[in-house]
Order: sequence, then structure tokens, then C-alpha cells
Amino acid sequence: MGLSRVFGARRRLSAVAASLTVAFAVTSLMSTPAEARKRHHYKRHAAANSYSPAFSSLVVDANSGRVLQSQNPDELRHPASVTKVMTLYMLFEQLEKGRFRLDSPLRVSSHAASMAPSKLGLEPGETIEVEDAIKALVTKSANDVAATVAENIGGDEDTFAEMMTRKARALGMSRTVYKNASGLPNPQQVTTARDLALLGRAIQDRFPRYYKYFGTPNFYYAGAVHRNHNRLLGRIEGIDGIKTGYTRASGFNLLTSARRDGRHIIAVVLGGKTARVRDNIMASLVETQIARAATGRTTTMVAEANAEDAPAPRRAVAFADTEAMRPDATRDIVRDIAREPVRERPRPPAPIQTASTPMAAAVLAASQSVKARPAVVSAPFARTRR
Repeated sequence: MGLSRVFGARRRLSAVAASLTVAFAVTSLMSTPAEARKRHHYKRHAAANSYSPAFSSLVVDANSGRVLQSQNPDELRHPASVTKVMTLYMLFEQLEKGRFRLDSPLRVSSHAASMAPSKLGLEPGETIEVEDAIKALVTKSANDVAATVAENIGGDEDTFAEMMTRKARALGMSRTVYKNASGLPNPQQVTTARDLALLGRAIQDRFPRYYKYFGTPNFYYAGAVHRNHNRLLGRIEGIDGIKTGYTRASGFNLLTSARRDGRHIIAVVLGGKTARVRDNIMASLVETQIARAATGRTTTMVAEANAEDAPAPRRAVAFADTEAMRPDATRDIVRDIAREPVRERPRPPAPIQTASTPMAAAVLAASQSVKARPAVVSAPFARTRR
């Protein structure tokens, strides 16, 4: 009797298992293609063993201000070493104002010397001339040099980062927050492709004399040769800069500029999976989009506004995508510009209503911590904190 019950139970369990197997198979066969793709996506996501930053890109016609291509241009991303474009913007401003010369010495602090690579290996107490610092930033992307520039301008790197953020606001970079001068990892240091494209235009409009340094192919310093990280220089016709960047959280980034036959575009790629993939994407964007750019300049130069009391202009939209606008609205803008000159002013800050992601929470906290006071620039050779 006992054995009969055991064998009966086994038969019933086997029947249930067989039924479940058949039901699972039927369900799999009856699932929709969309559900199958979703399962495949989840499997691939689960199999990934590293974070893959979301991709974004933007190509802007620098002559007309028209957006030629975009993908997630306003989504928050980490700039990595593309940060150094703003660091150099701040340094070029000091040169323009006469507070530094190209041969002015910048003193290196212990803090600056302690920066993580990429770096020149500067020692505390030594100095580096401004021109060498510029070349070290555009080629080697030296983090110790970035911190040195920050301290010699702002007194300390935190103050300099606040100055960088205020400068970003004055230029119309409404979603960018800086926390250091180098781009080394910081969850609160964020930007967008649109903001970086605006910076790429601004640094060329404002400092044509110094912008040429971004095209430096090699930098010779202390017996070593440092090759420019931008591998598209000299490979793609017309590319004259600007800056690469990489951290694990950012992926492979590139802000670049290209000119051909009177045409001029600014292009941004953020979140490339590898340096090669990023470069291939950028090369393709340049080749396909530059032919669509205007041959003559019709837009105004990027202008800085007083971040506190500048009135909004009548019809100024940075990088307006005229292809996406109504034809009558485009005609209105063109007519207004013809009637009176319009300077580009900052766009209203993009609303960040909720902190639905860690990055959104970070930028909300960081933006609220930026002091709304005029930038105070230290004397040319201010002592740095050790």
C-alpha cells in the first residue's frame, strides 16, 4: 500500500512537471515579437559587466546656428576632460585682460601635484609657464596642470569651479555644473551636448588668437613628447580641435570643430563605447553634416551676459533647430533679426523638477550650491593652498 502511494505521487509529480514544461513552451511560442525583444534586451543588460553611459550627440552649423543633427542633446552627461575647455576659456580670459602673459609662471601646489593621471608629474613648489600649461591641457590633458591653472586664477580649485559654473551660466550653458577644473570623476559635475556645443562656439568667437592651441599635434616638455589625444586631428579634413575626455561614468567624449570651404560646424559626441567607436561616429558626423552647413556667417557671435541682471532679448534661442520650427515662426525670427541686432543671451535654465535619477539629484544639489555672486579673480600670482 505504501509503495503504491509513493509511485502514484511520483507519477503525478511527473505529469505536473510535463504540463508546466509544455505550458512554458506554448507561452514562449505565443509571445509577441516585442516581448521577445524585451527579454533579449534584459538578457543582454544582465550579461553586461560594466556601466555603459547613454549616448548623446549634436552637430551645429556655427555660421547659422542651425542644428544639423541631434540625439539626446539636453540629457545630463559627465563631461570628463572636456571640462578643460572651460578651464582654458578662463585662462584665455586672464591673458586677454593682461593679468597673465604666455611666459607667466604658474606655481604648483601639493594639491595640484597630487592629482591622478593623466598628468605631467609636476612637483610641489615648481612652476610652469602659461603657454606650456595651455599645451599640456590640449594634448596630454594633464590633470595636475588643470588644478595648477585653477589655483593660480581662483586661489583654490573649489572657488575656481564656482567661477567656471557662473561663466557657464553667463554663456547660456544652463544645465552645466563644474566641481573641478580637470574633469576627474565627480557625480555632481554634469553638462549636456548642447551646452558643450555652445562652449565650443564661444571659445572660438571670444579667443581666436588662443584657440589655435587646440590644434597642437604634439607637446614637448622636460624631454618627453606628448601627443594630442584627439586622433582626428590631421586625419579628417578641416578638423582644428577641440578636446577629448573619458571616465568610466562618462564614456568616451569628444567636442570638435571642423571648417571646409567657408563652412564651419561644431560637433559633440558623448558616451562612446570606445575611443575608436567615438572617433568613427564623429568622423561620420563631420563628413555627412558639413556639406549641409552654410557658407557664410549669418548668426551673431556668442556673447556673455551678466548672470544677475541681463534682460532677456526679444527672440534669441541658442542653437535654434530651425528645421523643427514652424515656417512662419522661422520667418518671424529672421524678420526681427533683420530689424534690430540681437545678441545671444543665456537660455532660461532647463527645469529640473524632480530628482528621479542619481545624476538628476546630483545636478540639482550642485546647482543650488553655486553662489550667485560676481566672479572674483585673484591677483596673477596669488599664493595657492598647500
